[in-house]
Amino acid sequence: MAENSKKLYMEMQMDELKATLEEQDGSLGGDEKSEVAKKKSPPKNNQNKNAEVAKLYEDAYEYEEELAAFEAELEIIKANELHDITKLLAASLPDEDRNYDQEFHAILTATWAHRVEVEKTHPQEQLALIQKTEFTTVVEEFNTAFPNYEHDFKADIKDIFIKRLEMLVAIKKEHIEQEIEEIYIAGLKPSFVKRIYKQFHSIK
Repeated sequence: MAENSKKLYMEMQMDELKATLEEQDGSLGGDEKSEVAKKKSPPKNNQNKNAEVAKLYEDAYEYEEELAAFEAELEIIKANELHDITKLLAASLPDEDRNYDQEFHAILTATWAHRVEVEKTHPQEQLALIQKTEFTTVVEEFNTAFPNYEHDFKADIKDIFIKRLEMLVAIKKEHIEQEIEEIYIAGLKPSFVKRIYKQFHSIK
C-alpha cells in the first residue's frame, strides 16, 4: 500500500514538473511549441491520480472542519455569560439542525444524572428539577429551589460545557495527527496531499 502511494506521488510530481516545463517553454515557435506541448501534456489518467491522492485527505479534512467548529464554539462559551451563550451560538454558528437550548439542556441533564446515579454526589431532587425546567430558566429555578447549594450552579454549568468541548477538541486533534501520520507512512507529504484534495474538490 505504501509502495503504491509512493509511486503515485512520484508520478504526480512528474506531471507537475512537465506542466512547469511547458509553462516555461516560451522561446519556441508556434508549430514547434505545439509539438512539444503535446509531448509534455499530462497523461489522461491524471484526474484519476488526483482522485486517489485526494482520497487520502478526506478524513483529515473532515476532522479539521469539525475541529474548527468546536474551537469556535468553545471560544464563544468561554468569552460570554451563560444566559447569552445559546443565542450567540445560534447567531454566530447558524445550523438549522441544531437547537442549542435543547442540546445544552440534554448535556446538562446527562451530566447531572451521572452525578446523581453514578457518582452519588448530588441528590435526585436536583436532577428532577433540571429535567423539568427549560434551559433558559434552569439557573434561576435551581438557585431558588436549592439556595444552600455549596457551589455556583451557573459556573458549574458553564464548566460542564467548556470541559466537554475541550475534550472534543483534543479528540479531533488526535484524529488529525493519526491521519497525518498515515499519509507520512504512505510516503507522501500532508501539505501536498491537502493541496491536491482542495484542488480536486474546488476548495479555496
